[in-house]
Amino acid sequence: MHKTIRTAFLNVALMTGAGLAAFGAHAQGTPTQPVTWELQVVRDGQQVDSFSGTTNVGQARTDTHHNKVQNRVGCADQPAGDIDLQRTITISPTHASADDITLAIDAQETLQEDNSRTSTSGCKVPPVPRQVSGSHPGLVLKPGEWGQWQIIDSNPSLAYRVRASLGSSTAAQ
Repeated sequence: MHKTIRTAFLNVALMTGAGLAAFGAHAQGTPTQPVTWELQVVRDGQQVDSFSGTTNVGQARTDTHHNKVQNRVGCADQPAGDIDLQRTITISPTHASADDITLAIDAQETLQEDNSRTSTSGCKVPPVPRQVSGSHPGLVLKPGEWGQWQIIDSNPSLAYRVRASLGSSTAAQ
């Protein structure tokens, strides 16, 4: 009887393994849908940066843009050290069809005040960089139409304008 149970168990395990292998082979053979996307960074109503790319559904693309600035500080209005105001965006299409496209977006930004501050003695004080990060797990867009994700409401206002469309069947990153 032990041999019969063991044989039956082995047969079920082999059949399950074969089924999973066939499913895996089918999943690997199915091409993923590429999505062409564009993201505009809008600060206080003005576009200040943009990102674009083509990424397959289920994959992610991360880009970092750097903006090195040098502030003038002190009573002598002398140049201070550089500050790297970097912006990193990760876009991952999670769904794509002719009706709608869903993008997961992660963002990290280093911001700086636009206006310089002064000390009580009237000398310029260097602005303090501010780190901002956000994550949108599923921005749903109509193909080809702009959508918006508001990151910060004010001081400064920061929004991402995003659009996406189905890409060509050539390989995307």
